[in-house]
Amino acid sequence: MSRRKKDPLRPLSDDESGALNRLSRSRAEPASQVARAIMLLAVARGDDYQQAALAAGRRSGDAVSNLVARFNVEGLAALTPRHGGGRSRAYDTAAEERILVEIQRSPTPDADGTATWSLTTLRKALRSAPDGLPAVSTYTLWHVLHRAGYSHQLTRTWCPTGTALRRRKSGAVVITDPDATPKKS
Repeated sequence: MSRRKKDPLRPLSDDESGALNRLSRSRAEPASQVARAIMLLAVARGDDYQQAALAAGRRSGDAVSNLVARFNVEGLAALTPRHGGGRSRAYDTAAEERILVEIQRSPTPDADGTATWSLTTLRKALRSAPDGLPAVSTYTLWHVLHRAGYSHQLTRTWCPTGTALRRRKSGAVVITDPDATPKKS
């Protein structure tokens, strides 16, 4: 016989039960969300937490108890996973925009000590700027630039993907690849 439940599942509304039924049969949604929907439906049918966990292919009835308590408060939002550990993001969108503004600026050899950006020189410029990011790392810069569509070229400069700077007799010319966006996705 199971213990008395501290936080039993509240009655499901028609919309919630329909969404849980659809999600429990889905093959396109993430497996963790499907398993959570199956567990909630099993508890709603009257199964205890251990049986609900086994119905979803899980072992822990305590996890089902935590899911039920979270569902009672948040509703269907409890099905989406939260932050699973590790460090949280150190920089928000404003900081990412600041990085992208800096990369678009042409470096000056006198002030920046270089004529082309590398991750190290970009980090140095951002750390020393008055409105910069004093603890930014090259790893963070690399991730922000890749998410924005920049790639590291053979000349060790960062430029937008799909464009290249070519030297011609008449001078430098920017070449744009018309198929760059289909290649990215």
